Amino acid sequence: MRIAMLAPIAWRVPPRHYGPWEQVVSTLTEGLVQRGLDVTLFATADSVTSAKLSAVCARGYEEDQSIDPKVWEHLHIASVFERAGEFDLIHNHFDFTPLTWSRLVTTPVITTIHGFSSERIVPVYQRYNDVCHYISISDADRRPSLRYLATIHHGIMLEHFTPREEHGDYLLFFGRIHPDKGAAEAITVAQRAGRRLIIAGIVHDQQYFERRVAPCIDGKQIVYVGPAGPEERNRLLGGALALLHLINFNEPFGLSMVESLACGTPVIATPRGSVPEIVCHGTDGFIVRSLDEAAEAVEHVHTLDRTTIRRRAERRFSSDRMVEQYLRAYEKVVRR
Repeated sequence: MRIAMLAPIAWRVPPRHYGPWEQVVSTLTEGLVQRGLDVTLFATADSVTSAKLSAVCARGYEEDQSIDPKVWEHLHIASVFERAGEFDLIHNHFDFTPLTWSRLVTTPVITTIHGFSSERIVPVYQRYNDVCHYISISDADRRPSLRYLATIHHGIMLEHFTPREEHGDYLLFFGRIHPDKGAAEAITVAQRAGRRLIIAGIVHDQQYFERRVAPCIDGKQIVYVGPAGPEERNRLLGGALALLHLINFNEPFGLSMVESLACGTPVIATPRGSVPEIVCHGTDGFIVRSLDEAAEAVEHVHTLDRTTIRRRAERRFSSDRMVEQYLRAYEKVVRR
């Protein structure tokens, strides 16, 4: 089977630090190549892959501000569809824009919907409901007006995450610093619980960071370490007492939660979006409805078995499981 894998171009594949969509594309692509599939990855030219790499954009536009996103996004998408006849399947991870090309080619298009940035983009998905095949990344992120081929939770390369019997006593916030992600709430919980908090991630909302986060950073109880690459991510997640994931939006899929569980580290999270599909309350961590509940949960995370958390992550969120589910979806579409 010849597959065109269409990645975003905000960051390279795999990302150096932040870039969840790009990370999923990398994990899936490498897994498919290992199984002997002929995969061409359409991504930035500095991407690293064992698949064939096709690139028109030198670097991710989030890493190089001289790159105009709209110009290079359209050139990038066009480069895939102009070669559509070479492939049995196009797998789109680039949001809704490539859907507008789907009626112009006979090659089937599968689109993994990594989330809806706004309800205003839903009409595009509705318009191409009959020709595109949609994959949701959680049941929570499905829209009733759309037809779905499957729900496939993200998988991770478990070997990149090290479970530890010994861990530190700090709490961890890991993600982009934005009101949606709950960095300020994590600070409040750490202060109420009397625990040290390490904050890792890119600043996605500068005003929010300056107003709600930066004034609390003292380098002692509240520490900000900036973006964290793969090795630092593994160290921080594995050494944490718990991951605080106190989100304020219906998150389609929280990759950092899965990475934390793979390290055996419990997750304390609010019941928004995909959280109940990822965290089993009382086993993998605690699902809480208030900051007081979160602070209380901190005092009980030591009762959870980190070995059990890791084993459950191995069963539920391995890259092999994700690749196998996508292969079944590909075969179903190609047979049609």
